Amino acid sequence: MASPWRLWGPYVSGRQWGTVREDYSENGDAWSSFPFDQAHARAYRWGEDGLGGISDRFGFLNFSVALWNHRDPILKERLFGLTNNEGNHGEDAKEYWWAVDGTPTHSWMQWLYRYPQAEYPYQRLRDENRRRGRQEREYELGDTGILDEDRFFDVQMTYAKAGPEDLCITITATNHGPEAAPLDILPQIWLRNTWAWGRDRRRPTISQLQPPTLTVGGLEAVEVEQGFLGHYFLAAEGSPDVLFCENETNAVALFGASQNPAPFTKDGVNNRVIKGDKKAVNPALEGTKAAFWYRFPSIPAGESVEVKLRLSTSSPTKATFGESFAATNSDRLAEADDFYEGVINQQISVADRHVARRAYAGLLWGKQLYRYDVDQWMKGDPNAPAPASRRNHDARNAHWTQMSLADIISMPDEWEYPWFAAWDLAFHTIPLAHVDPAFAKEQLVLMCREWSMHPNGQLPAYEWEFGDVNPPVHAWAAWHVYRIDGYRDREFLVRVFTKLLLNFAWWVNRKDSNGSNIFEGGFLGMDNIGLFNRSAPLPPGFRLEQSDATSWMAFYCQQMFKIALELSRYDKSWDDVATKFLEHFLSIAQAMNTFGSRNISLWHEEDGFFYDVLVQPDGTAPHMRVRSMVGLLPILGATEVPAWITEDCPDVTARLRWLQRRRPELMGPLLSRTGDGSRKMLLSLVDPERLRRILERMFDTEEFLSPFGIRSLSAAAKDVVTAEIGGQQVSIGYEPGESQTAMFGGNSNWRGPVWFPVNVLLADKLRTYGRHFGDSFQIEIPTGSGNLKNLVQAADIVDGGLTALFRPVDGRRPADGKRIESSDNPLWQDHPTFSEYFDGDTGEGLGATHQTGWTALVAHLVNPRLPPDPRSRGWA
Repeated sequence: MASPWRLWGPYVSGRQWGTVREDYSENGDAWSSFPFDQAHARAYRWGEDGLGGISDRFGFLNFSVALWNHRDPILKERLFGLTNNEGNHGEDAKEYWWAVDGTPTHSWMQWLYRYPQAEYPYQRLRDENRRRGRQEREYELGDTGILDEDRFFDVQMTYAKAGPEDLCITITATNHGPEAAPLDILPQIWLRNTWAWGRDRRRPTISQLQPPTLTVGGLEAVEVEQGFLGHYFLAAEGSPDVLFCENETNAVALFGASQNPAPFTKDGVNNRVIKGDKKAVNPALEGTKAAFWYRFPSIPAGESVEVKLRLSTSSPTKATFGESFAATNSDRLAEADDFYEGVINQQISVADRHVARRAYAGLLWGKQLYRYDVDQWMKGDPNAPAPASRRNHDARNAHWTQMSLADIISMPDEWEYPWFAAWDLAFHTIPLAHVDPAFAKEQLVLMCREWSMHPNGQLPAYEWEFGDVNPPVHAWAAWHVYRIDGYRDREFLVRVFTKLLLNFAWWVNRKDSNGSNIFEGGFLGMDNIGLFNRSAPLPPGFRLEQSDATSWMAFYCQQMFKIALELSRYDKSWDDVATKFLEHFLSIAQAMNTFGSRNISLWHEEDGFFYDVLVQPDGTAPHMRVRSMVGLLPILGATEVPAWITEDCPDVTARLRWLQRRRPELMGPLLSRTGDGSRKMLLSLVDPERLRRILERMFDTEEFLSPFGIRSLSAAAKDVVTAEIGGQQVSIGYEPGESQTAMFGGNSNWRGPVWFPVNVLLADKLRTYGRHFGDSFQIEIPTGSGNLKNLVQAADIVDGGLTALFRPVDGRRPADGKRIESSDNPLWQDHPTFSEYFDGDTGEGLGATHQTGWTALVAHLVNPRLPPDPRSRGWA
């Protein structure tokens, strides 16, 4: 992020309200502490938000667009959605927008927002979703009817950089409706409030340029003066009214205060435009927030209007909107097209290329500024003290006071996740490595830095509770980013690997409570996949030994082993580190495949499947016989051992020979066979017989195999599974769509839908098995069909199901389901959405509808796979 060309980017969130870091309440309810209804009139402490916005990478100066259709009660300035308690399936955005295009340095960016011409139905969306139960679908904006007959404006933001600090901005609004309609467009520039909290009282300013300082006509302009950034000028073509107010809270309107901290508050522009209140804006033409008010009383049907602005460190001249402006736009678009011709294989279909480019655009627009100093937040500011409840020992994130971030981080979704989630981020880096490998590597390192990682080695999970546990996928992601980047940045591998040594130790010390090599991890990112909340404390004397936690640790060992081997090729001191992870994996494999802490194996021989085991106070340890993704994850424990270790890694080779002689009972997971004239070795958590039995269930259409990938819960669980735990009845059943339980807020569902990240991991490891076994190991796909496939072909079937979600069938993408996006109208068809997860039967996209993050892995799949290691070292 140190490159000057990256100083400005799409770093402004679509939603800052309702986030934990803006919560200064006594009860810790972030949603009610800072609701949407206050956002237009209340200053934020930690960040900003806006529609299609940009900012400097420090978030001091921000720019976005505001809109008014002459019917709404407030300016449309930010994304709206339901809070966790308002949605019948958890929080949900109620807007339509798309990241259209972008380049890694943000020299070219496009973003599209669909704005209704009728009054936005804020209350109707709340009331109807509150009325509906969990068995019913979410009530969406498209269901209200206000978008019928295309009665909306498409507002496209286009940014083209003429230089690192010279941005040409074009806002184009198109009336797609059948009649002329009014629209006001208000480009806004404002300074993040850094002065109101009592830590830095310096107040930057925005003021209007006037003659004789402004020497040219045909435009209006403002000058920004900020202590760190220096001077900027924003010029606006034409003769819009220029409105000024302060980025300060309207405490009188919101809280009944006797007076406001400033006479012209954050909602000043809103009140001037909507209410006609001329006293709401500063007649002195200065402040910390400014807007250019363009009024279009009647835009004809099918017509467009255009607004041009330029943000630069140079004052405006006659050339500001001259030929250079148009040339910059055409040059940057041409450069973006050239860039993606190199990134995206031009031999794949037009539809696949379109999806891939949109996926990359979503990732690049998902780069957001994340500011959060937990210690400051816990203590509060001189002018905004924290509530007493936050100083409790058990307050949210109380044990993460070392966390102090002010970084650009890849976000899963600017609506539902205006914060990072650790395992989401790791998956983001795979497709990011195709377009922006430097940023991908930076992200993985960032999570391991001292201001992110806990001193005990734990990686932060997500803002709502940094101490929750996400699966350990960072080592896997680091290896793949290194591979995609050409196997050349060993410095990156060393930086990540040395920090992950601390994280690995945390897992061993904290999540293997009795040293049995059987692990507990809590919910592990798969919210409601179990019979009960796996992150909640169990009754006294109970302990859950987890198949997935143990599988993840075996997988973690193997990835660390692989990285250590790679480093040892260049520095022999890494050789004995590789042996450490090899032996640790073998110990985990022995524990998982034989007996747990109470002589109960996680493997259930009768069912041919791995399950969690609940160790109870009386010594019994029954299997939780729910066939879910938990039992498929042991497949992840598969890694090839390259033949070159014999010569290049003498310590590993010697240790392997010693183990074969002295500890043969540990060596079952090391499989060996001769093929293609050479000997192949594979570390495998499951033996071939168990692997076959698991895959028989995995590729059974009555269980896990759907047309669109592998379900997270077997469809055989349509008959609800029940159990008794500590005298309480718990149950689980197959739910292919939205969550029908309130567990984890009901925001996501792992009880049947298809999830991209775990599917990609499963396919990756099937391919590993396939390279080892070749055609000597084949399975029926679907199970019982007699159609035999080797495991590389099986991996292709999984990947093919995922990509099929985005490939039109009869003109419609399965992922669009029954939503308005499935319309045969090109205005909807042209815009694929990247959902959080997908219906296990129909493939309809569910959950967050803009989760380009890990669902952007589709771009990694539609392109042909990378060639093998160019150095012919046996890695794949």
